[in-house]
Amino acid sequence: MTEVRYEVTEGIATITLAAPERRNALSVEMSRELMDAARTAESDAGVGAVVVTGGEHFCAGAVRSVLTETGKDPVEDTAYRDLETVYAAFTTIGSIDVPTIAAVRGAAVGAGLNLALSTDLRVVSRSARFLPGFAQIGIHPGGGHLHLLHRVAGREATAAMGLFGEEVDGTSAVDLGIAWSAHEDADVEDAARAVAARAAADPDLARRVLRSFRRETAPGGLAWDAAVEVEHSPQMWSLRRKHGA
Repeated sequence: MTEVRYEVTEGIATITLAAPERRNALSVEMSRELMDAARTAESDAGVGAVVVTGGEHFCAGAVRSVLTETGKDPVEDTAYRDLETVYAAFTTIGSIDVPTIAAVRGAAVGAGLNLALSTDLRVVSRSARFLPGFAQIGIHPGGGHLHLLHRVAGREATAAMGLFGEEVDGTSAVDLGIAWSAHEDADVEDAARAVAARAAADPDLARRVLRSFRRETAPGGLAWDAAVEVEHSPQMWSLRRKHGA
């Protein structure tokens, strides 16, 4: 990998976007490497949590050339597939069978905001910037952006950000439910790893809880009685593991 770094420590896989010269804007190559790293973490039974970070600059969206080439001929095969690959970077992160946390410093813009929102939890710097950015460059949101916003922030914040292009800082993101906690810049990655460590301590249990979590909190949710059934089997597994012969 040349644009993404991957390392595992104590059950936590850290995926770092590593193209600071363009503020980690998602190229096709970076998107492919991001997917590869996510699948590598998923295939490692010893990984109980994934932290996605971009260091000083989380992710400035998709590189403009991908959007430009798609705009020239939206149905041309290569351009169409390149944009799909960028989408797949965050849809893959959002669907792997491992709990995920975004550690966000700097700006998360457009597709970069989608990447942050695709994770199960966000730990951010107080000065982080969350902005859709689509309207500012005259295009419609993409990648399920409005859906991702709505599932964490609700209709009002989705309208403010998705319709009207409002920007949110890290402290406000916590207030709105977009992020879990906000910290000084230098403390963000350590804070994210501290949260991740609880899941990483028991990867098998973390993955089973994750499946129930995603089923029960999917848009539309589940009735309480259905949620009881969803949780019943994995809880029985955990009880037998803990107390069985």
